[in-house]
Amino acid sequence: MAVLAVAGYFAYSAFQRVTPFLTVAGCQAGSGTSAVPLDPQQASIAATIAGVAARERLPARAVTIAYATAMQESHMHNLDYGDLDSVGIFQQRPSEGWGTTSELEDPVYATATFFGALSQVHGYLQMPVDQAAQAVQHSADGSAYAQYDLMATSLTSAFTGQWPRAVWCWPGPGPQPQENLAATGPALAAAFGPGGAERPIIAITSARSGKSVSADVHAQPTDAWTVASWLVTHAQAYGIREVQYAGYQWTASAGSRGWQPDTRSGSRADEASATSGSILLH
Repeated sequence: MAVLAVAGYFAYSAFQRVTPFLTVAGCQAGSGTSAVPLDPQQASIAATIAGVAARERLPARAVTIAYATAMQESHMHNLDYGDLDSVGIFQQRPSEGWGTTSELEDPVYATATFFGALSQVHGYLQMPVDQAAQAVQHSADGSAYAQYDLMATSLTSAFTGQWPRAVWCWPGPGPQPQENLAATGPALAAAFGPGGAERPIIAITSARSGKSVSADVHAQPTDAWTVASWLVTHAQAYGIREVQYAGYQWTASAGSRGWQPDTRSGSRADEASATSGSILLH
C-alpha cells in the first residue's frame, strides 16, 4: 500500500506538471533544475527587458536586478493598478515623477526608466541584488527582492543568450492568430532600438512566396539569441509560426518541445546563420 501510495503521488505530480503544457499557453526559460516556468505575459516582458538592456548595452547584472525587481513588484505582469498610484511591471508611481500612467504601462518605457535610475546608483554592479533594487525602488521592505535572486539569475542566462536555445513557448488550444510579420519590425525597434550597423538589430528584410511570407532579422551575433527569444515569446501576438537560427528551429505547433535541430539546413548554412546573426521567421 505504501509503495502504491508513493507511486500514485509521483504519477499525480507528473500529471500536474504535464497538464498545463496540454491545456494552456505557456513558456519556459532554461531546462533541468534551472528551468523557470512562465506565463506568456511574463515571458514577453522578460524578453522585452533583455531587449532594452541590449539596446542600452547594459551588463547582464543589470538584467538580473531588473528581473528580481519585476518579480517582487508585479510577478512580472503589466498591472494597471497597485499601491496608491503605482502601475506597471515595476510598480512605478506617476506622482513620483516616473512618467504618466500610460507611459508606465508600456513595458519598454517602464524598463528604460528603471535602467536609467539603476545606472545612476553608484557601484550597483557590485551590490547584492536586493540592495541595488532597493536603491531604485525605495520599497517598504527592500530585503524582499532577495528571494528572487536565483530565479532572476537563471532568467538572465536564458534571455540574454548566455544559454542558447533556452527560451520557448507553446500556444494554447483554439484558433491561432493571423500572421502579421510586418508588425514585428516596429515592435522589435521599440525594444531593441532602430536598426543600424552597431545596433543589436542591423536590419530586417521580408520576402513573399505565393501566400507565404517570411522575414530575415539580421542581428548582431552576440544579440541574436536575445532577439530569437523575443520573437518566440511574441509569436502569439504576431502570428509567428516558426523561428530558425544557427541550425535550430522553434515551431508554434511543437512549441512545448523547445528548440529542435533544423534538419532542413546544411552545416554551411547553419554556420553562416550563427556568424551573421541571421534569424528567419515565418
